[in-house]
Amino acid sequence: MQGISPPVGNKRSLPKLTGQNDRHSSAWKHVDDLMQQGLKNVFPAAVLLIARQGETVFRRAYGWLDPDVRRHPTRLNSLFDLASLTKLFTATAFMTLVEAKQVALDTPLVDVIPEFGGVRPIAASADPVTKAMVPPDPTFAGMLVDADAVTFWHLLTHTSGLAAWRDLCQIEAAPGQPQPHQVPPETRAKRLAAICERPVFTYPPGGRVEYSDQGFILLGEAVKRLAGMTLDAYLHQSLFSPLDLPNTTFNPLGHGVPTNSLVPTEFCPWRQRRQRRQRRLWGEVHDENAACLGGVAGHAGLFGTARDVTRFGQAFLDGGRNVNVRILSPETISAMSSRQASFDVDERGLGWMLQSQTTRAIRRSLGPQSYGHTGFTGTSLWVDPDRQLVITLLTNRVYNGRESASIIDFRTRLHQMRVA
Repeated sequence: MQGISPPVGNKRSLPKLTGQNDRHSSAWKHVDDLMQQGLKNVFPAAVLLIARQGETVFRRAYGWLDPDVRRHPTRLNSLFDLASLTKLFTATAFMTLVEAKQVALDTPLVDVIPEFGGVRPIAASADPVTKAMVPPDPTFAGMLVDADAVTFWHLLTHTSGLAAWRDLCQIEAAPGQPQPHQVPPETRAKRLAAICERPVFTYPPGGRVEYSDQGFILLGEAVKRLAGMTLDAYLHQSLFSPLDLPNTTFNPLGHGVPTNSLVPTEFCPWRQRRQRRQRRLWGEVHDENAACLGGVAGHAGLFGTARDVTRFGQAFLDGGRNVNVRILSPETISAMSSRQASFDVDERGLGWMLQSQTTRAIRRSLGPQSYGHTGFTGTSLWVDPDRQLVITLLTNRVYNGRESASIIDFRTRLHQMRVA
């Protein structure tokens, strides 16, 4: 990555909203009060940025990077672990290759990753949070899957049949656990090969929507092979540079970003055989599989600022354009942000979450065409074309552990506030 910006002072006052009436002033006060409440029991650090019609209307940093001693306040350009917001960047990079006619949505994955192919059994898989093994749905138990049938459309819509998660860190295990950017390339290659050569399926391709990190790890590897360069290099070339996202990067510690610019997450309890982290993750990706893949993966690993994430969302709102630079056509933007697949209460675009029962907090406040994504560390990005809004919330809600109820409730309350 190039051009990491130095930290700037934290603006503690609410932004001045020129020309706004008392109703809007009151709304911003309620938003600020809610963020202050979140500091008490949801996260120790956060940045909230709201843009309307391309202009920032609310931007404020909250809390401390070191809440126990309070030496380092959160700043507007503090870098957060974006977690699964990484998937949006991977999906967008893939679509640039589709527009370049290097690949198509209906291209089988085996055309790019041939070792993925073959007949695979539907099997038990590990829960991504508890890590406990879960048997497959009895409807599909004992069935075989033809992996050759999986297309890139399946990966982008989470309909591939691939299990949500699997443990890659046990492969080529060694004592201790280095920083992600210190993982040997040969170790990363062996771990990646496990997914490419021995994928775990829990249902037939196209049978339902089931969110899958495995699928986006494979999508990231496909982008690498199609582009002829590493995933991080292609993201920089196709997205970070043209969209002017100077503070978005994988492995910030490996790029020399100082810790006082990075928002820490959990004191990670992970321990497995001779491996362990058991340290506060400060500039080190929270997701274990992303860490064991060297910090660069299609599903997780990116760090970024609220400004950069908002600028990314704004490019979708503006039809794939950043000023005079276009990353995707309006037609592709429309396809990515409209319904491609649905099952039960879940609806998906290409990479994006859409309005559905699973996003009930968004349905009550944002327009019916809104779309977005969340990240396990406490991040979220939502785009509302009806009201020309981009709402970016970056937090480190996992700082004190992985229990998720508080962040779900907090997001509900935030997005139910009428700010436009």
